[in-house]
Amino acid sequence: MREVYVLGIGAHTFGKFEEKPFLQMLIDAVSMAVKDAEVKWKDIGGIGAASSRFQGGMGWGLHGNEIAQVLAENGVPIYNVSAACAAGGVAVNAAYRLVATGDCDIAMAFGGEKMPKGFIPRPPGAADDATDVDYLRWTCMGAPNTAYWALEACRRMKDHGTTETTLARVSVKAHKNAIPNVLARYRKPFTLEEVLNSNMVSYPLRVYEICPVSDGAAAVILGTKEEALKRGKKLISIVSAIGTGQFGDPQMRIPYVSTSATNLAPHTSEVVTAARRAYEIAGVGPKDIDFIELQDNSVWHELAWPEFLGILEPGQGDWMLEKGETEINGKLPINPSGGFLSFGEATVAMGPLQVCELTTQLRGQAKERQVEGAKVGMAVTLGLGANGSAVILKS
Repeated sequence: MREVYVLGIGAHTFGKFEEKPFLQMLIDAVSMAVKDAEVKWKDIGGIGAASSRFQGGMGWGLHGNEIAQVLAENGVPIYNVSAACAAGGVAVNAAYRLVATGDCDIAMAFGGEKMPKGFIPRPPGAADDATDVDYLRWTCMGAPNTAYWALEACRRMKDHGTTETTLARVSVKAHKNAIPNVLARYRKPFTLEEVLNSNMVSYPLRVYEICPVSDGAAAVILGTKEEALKRGKKLISIVSAIGTGQFGDPQMRIPYVSTSATNLAPHTSEVVTAARRAYEIAGVGPKDIDFIELQDNSVWHELAWPEFLGILEPGQGDWMLEKGETEINGKLPINPSGGFLSFGEATVAMGPLQVCELTTQLRGQAKERQVEGAKVGMAVTLGLGANGSAVILKS
């Protein structure tokens, strides 16, 4: 396998853009990445495109083909990938493997989404299929995503003594990080009191402690070391890995919950599996990570996931937060971008967006939110169906 490097990045500002066509948002993001990479469309030898449920892409999730037909039909292989909220990370993996295996010297990955207003407003499953467990979760149990994030938060409160105040502090930090980030949707600071006084959604999670949904798009261009050197780019290597869930995972997977007493698999095993593969490929360990961008669908995720990934010890996330060690200038900055809490999730765009943030940091271009001295950054995503992705970037 060849080493792979980031050549270019591009991202559309996140928000709600009712008057702007979805395809134009994608065009803007990929065009920025092409310009940043200093490549021409004819140079791109393959595309990984995240497939969107909400913006179907010719009705079939064919976003890669949509972009090719508009901008450059040159016969390259296109992988339209579907993995729900992890689809963007899987698209990055497709582009990464195209270059790493020698299929091409330059590849692109992108994802974009225009989301309905409010929390995801309807069950994602099939209403006419009684075996569709995710549809049953929503309709029979009345348990949307917010409900099981709340259950996980309650379990953490019992296991580690996490308080409602600690949960609220995660939101305060995230929104503070986003203030100078021009790509973020929410750039307003919140006080601890404002978070704690926001509407309760599903105990103990309040509305300011759960990520909203947004419109957004992001793209990255990857290439060989030779291509990076040819363009005078700072050498930022990338490895990408993906994984799926394992039996015995203690994560609450409603309507069925693993009760294995033998701990056959780690919590959130799809993400942990991807992360462990990424560590191995990159030749680093969890303790080598200088900062991380993770999928904070809720404030619970920021506390728990670094522990699942082996970067922190169980229960240590609370202490790190309270001591300021997860701030931008702390020992382990978490979501210096502001995270999903500040961007709002545009599902399949989030994986490429995270790579954009890691690259910006490792280039030293993050300005007021720069993580000083960072050399190794990591990002992870989780998608419906037990899909996980992880990337590690090194400068």
